Order: sequence, then structure tokens, then C-alpha cells
Amino acid sequence: MKTTTQRIGGLVLAATLVGALAACSGDDTTDDTATDGTGDTQLSDIKVWDPYPQYDESSDWAKYVQSCAPEGTTITRTSAATSDLLNDLTSAVKEGNAPDVIMLDNPAVPDAASSGLLATADEVGIDTDGFDANLAGPGTVDGETYGVPIGANTLGLYYNEDVLTEAGVDPASITSWDTLNDALAKVTEAGFKGITFSGIAGEEGVFQFLPWFWGSGATLTDPSTPEAVEAGQLLSDWIGNGYAPKSALTDNQSASWDLFLGGDYAFAENGSWFAKAASELTDFSAVAMPLPGKDGGAAPAPTGGEFVLAPLQKDDAEAHYANASAVISCLVGDENQVKTADALGYFAANETLRAGQISADPIWEPWATSIESAQGRTTDLGPDYTATSAAISTALQAALNAAGDADQVQAAFDAIGG
Repeated sequence: MKTTTQRIGGLVLAATLVGALAACSGDDTTDDTATDGTGDTQLSDIKVWDPYPQYDESSDWAKYVQSCAPEGTTITRTSAATSDLLNDLTSAVKEGNAPDVIMLDNPAVPDAASSGLLATADEVGIDTDGFDANLAGPGTVDGETYGVPIGANTLGLYYNEDVLTEAGVDPASITSWDTLNDALAKVTEAGFKGITFSGIAGEEGVFQFLPWFWGSGATLTDPSTPEAVEAGQLLSDWIGNGYAPKSALTDNQSASWDLFLGGDYAFAENGSWFAKAASELTDFSAVAMPLPGKDGGAAPAPTGGEFVLAPLQKDDAEAHYANASAVISCLVGDENQVKTADALGYFAANETLRAGQISADPIWEPWATSIESAQGRTTDLGPDYTATSAAISTALQAALNAAGDADQVQAAFDAIGG
């Protein structure tokens, strides 16, 4: 979720969203149609919307996307945050000027699909074979598959090797919540700081909470169980014990990472999209490992990253879908999938291709376990995930504010169940 760090922020049901950015859904009156010898309509202008506004038209990413235009066509790319794209898509589909291809953060896919904004993969001719089931899951809603992951990212536990060495902590000993807490106690007793994470209100904070939530044995189908309370208590205690900064309540993932870069913190929960930057640090050595589950083993972490999809078309649907299928195949087909993932700092969503990607660059090796055990956030709940995520966010904020008070943490998660 390399916002992907900034793109995770609060999603709402697409059907309730109104208004549109003129840049994305303004009236398009240009006639870009032609016919071939068979009388079939061909469209020469392909509209692609993506949630990467950090890449302007001079960027390598923009040029790469444009290079996927089939012969005789050009790609017009528009970028905005996922929440804006979903809003704009609602208007564009209704008005009959939807883009040919859209990339949405994976939790937004069920909302878009259930609101009737997307064509199915079968309708469009999108090849869905070869993608890992755990990474492709969010693209299937009520038995219908709508798109495929453009790549994937996930969360892990970075540690400052220099701090751990000075504090006498062996990173190999960190295999559970208890051993992580023992390490946090040692580093803070040695005069260092503990751990940074993002507990900000909204989807970004929930994204970072889910490894602890799932690692406790809790499930999204019942987010107020004793296991969920244990996960909330863990992070609440970190605040109360001074292991984590109080700013975790408002820090997004970028702000949390910046704290870790200061060199005083032993640990940072953060994303694989920072792996390259971590490998290039000169002030200290930053190493990644899987986040531990409560009783041992790697905790399931959520999948981040976007899905590439084809919006529903009113006019010239076959021509739009043919163009969409060609562009999507270019981006995530076997030939280019790793290249696309590398361009975004993601993992390929195909196990075989990802293995080659990891073996080609050692910075990815510590992440192999995390990405293979990662889970889709919407896989179990579909469109209902949005409301559940909002409820968990409210409980998490209350738990962090409680700073270790067990009664307040319990009450926060009890409130989810009404």
C-alpha cells in the first residue's frame, strides 16, 4: 500500500459518492472512432486513470503506461487519489464517458463492483490465470472476478541493527508478541526508543493494525472478540509503556517512517515499498523481518496495492473492452508483470514471476514470507469491509488513547459489537 501510504485513506461506498474532478470526468466530445474493414468500431484514444499523482507526465511511470497503447492508439492518463477516482467513476459511468482502464486500491474494488461501475473480467477478456489466490482475492466479488492485481505490497517489521546490537537484542529471538515486548523493554532500558507505527484514523491505521489483529487469531467477521481486544491492548500498552510515540495516533505511514529514519528507534512497522530506501541508508543498517504472530510464526499481513480494471461502458463497449484488455495484458501479462511491479516498488502477483524478482534483487528476500502469507482485506466481507474497517478504526483510536488502560480498551472493542 504504497500510497500507497497516502492512498489507503478512508473509502466510502461508491454509490453514495457525488461530484467529480473535471480532470477525470469532464465532458469528452472528441470523436476518436473509426471502423475497420469488417465494420467493427475502433477507438484510437484510450483513457487510463491511476492513483499515482506523484508521477507526473514526465515520469518514467507515465511513459511506461503510454507505451502500452496498442498500435494506432494513444493513451491519455489521469491521476488522482483512489477516493477521488472512485467518486469520479460513479459520475463517469452514469454519463457514459468512463475511462477504458482504472486502477483502484484493492479495498475499493468491492464497492465499485457492487455499485455497478465495473465490467467483469469475462466481459472484457482479462486473463485472470496465474495470479496468487491470496493476492487476487479482492478482485472477486459475489463470485464474479472484475480485475487483477497490478502488483502487491505488504507490511513487515524493520529494525535498526545498530540499536539492537548495542542493546544486546538478537533479532532472531523475536518470534512472538512476548519476545517483541522483551526486545522493546531492553532497547528502551538501554536509552533508545522502541517502535514506530501508524495508528492514524481511517484505512491507513487499520491497514497497520491488521497484522496484530489477525496475528491474535481475530477475524474481520467478528472484530470484537477477546482476540481482537488482545491486539488492541498490545498497541495500547506500547503507548502506555513509552515504547511507541503518542504521535502514533495521528502519524501516517510516511510520518512513522520518518521517525524511524531519525536513528533512535529500534523498530518500525512499515511497508515493503520502503525496502529500497532502507537498503540505501548510510546512517545505520535497517533490516526487515516478518511481523510476529501472538504465539509465534509470521502474522498474516494485509495485501496492499491496486487492481487494474475496466469500467462499465454504455457505448462502443466491445471496442472499449478490447482496448482495455490489451492495455491490461501489457501491464500485468507474464512478459511485463515484474517490470510493472518494479516500477511501482511492488511484488509481482504471480508466485513464479515473483520468485525470479526476489532472486534478482536481495532487498526483497526478507519479504518473501510476508507477501506469501498476506491476506486480502475485503476477501471475507466484500463491500461490508468498509463499515467494519471504520468500526475498527474507531476502536483502535480509543485503544491508543487509553494508553494501556485495559477497561477502556475492552470498552472500545465491545462498542464494535453494539
